[in-house]
Amino acid sequence: MTKKERALLACEALEKIYPDVKCSLQYEKPYELLIATRLSAQCTDARVNIVAGPLFKKYPNLEAFANADIKELEEAVKPCGFYHTKAKSIKEMAGQLLEHFGGQVPQTMEELLTLSGVGRKTANLILGDVWGKPAIVTDTHFIRITGRLGLTENKEPAKVEKDLIKLIPPEVSSHFCHQTVQFGRDICRARKPLCSECPCSGFCKYFSSIK
Repeated sequence: MTKKERALLACEALEKIYPDVKCSLQYEKPYELLIATRLSAQCTDARVNIVAGPLFKKYPNLEAFANADIKELEEAVKPCGFYHTKAKSIKEMAGQLLEHFGGQVPQTMEELLTLSGVGRKTANLILGDVWGKPAIVTDTHFIRITGRLGLTENKEPAKVEKDLIKLIPPEVSSHFCHQTVQFGRDICRARKPLCSECPCSGFCKYFSSIK
């Protein structure tokens, strides 16, 4: 079986069990997803959602974030950890969006990567969820699972992204990433994958190696 064939089977299997899955980070405005994603580094999405609600009320627009007192902003994001760095980049990001992009979230990878604290993973999430463009978001679940399935031999996010862009149909790529994350939480867990309950076991390289 080729990697392409295996990838298409994975798309079909995950679509059956997670047809309606969405990004677990809660947001209303495009820039709020940027901020929530910045907060999610080394922090659970559940905790980010708890912090983000009050945060977006305290700072209701980009101007409020750009002009925020840094100490107050640090205190507001402190429960998410690494609060000095996160507060600094959120404040800078808001200023950059206002100054260089008219307060709008950019629609290209190149422009998104100019924003403070934004790497390829965050940029891909924005491209897929906000702008509906093809995107591969290489979080830890995605890297682990695509490796187990035999879709990539790489562990580095940029290399995994490059491998999977060739295998996953562009029109479902962003959705597939969200499905894979949920699949990683429910079934293909890091320590004890539930292979007996897995809809991908019939074509999974990892499962065939442990049978």
